[in-house]
Amino acid sequence: MRLFIAIQFDDVMRKALTGLQQSLRAQRVTGNYTPAENLHLTLAFVGDYDDPEAVLEAIERADFRPTELALAGVGCFGDLFWVGLADNKALQAYVKRLRRELAEAGIPFDRKHFSPHITLIRRVSVPGGGAVPVSEAPIGRMLATHVSLMRSDRGKNGMIYTEIS
Repeated sequence: MRLFIAIQFDDVMRKALTGLQQSLRAQRVTGNYTPAENLHLTLAFVGDYDDPEAVLEAIERADFRPTELALAGVGCFGDLFWVGLADNKALQAYVKRLRRELAEAGIPFDRKHFSPHITLIRRVSVPGGGAVPVSEAPIGRMLATHVSLMRSDRGKNGMIYTEIS
């Protein structure tokens, strides 16, 4: 099973993100747009791992507490276009606890520095080249109340994310 730990968005946050996607499509920005139902904030990518119960136990031990998330800024990692989040010390502390619990349980995960972002477009391409034409980041906030263990499967039309718990 290909697993990751994430925060899923409420309808208000998802609408802010898809609104930006619609604006970019109208400006003829192309690429692989993340479907609305797949928009999320990855906290830890586990990858192929066959014991979701152990991952759920690590999530429990890390003790997530509700926290306010706010969209802030946009950018690119190479040809990946993203929307960022406002600095959130509670979220950073949780991710640190979560990753420590995963490590102590011997659960493998991607140890890259946590840089909170939401992927909107992969392989982004702008007509005529240059920067992605965004004058300002979308406005969106939500209270994140829980963390989800997600399964990722390759479908014939892209990735399919399923919440395990």
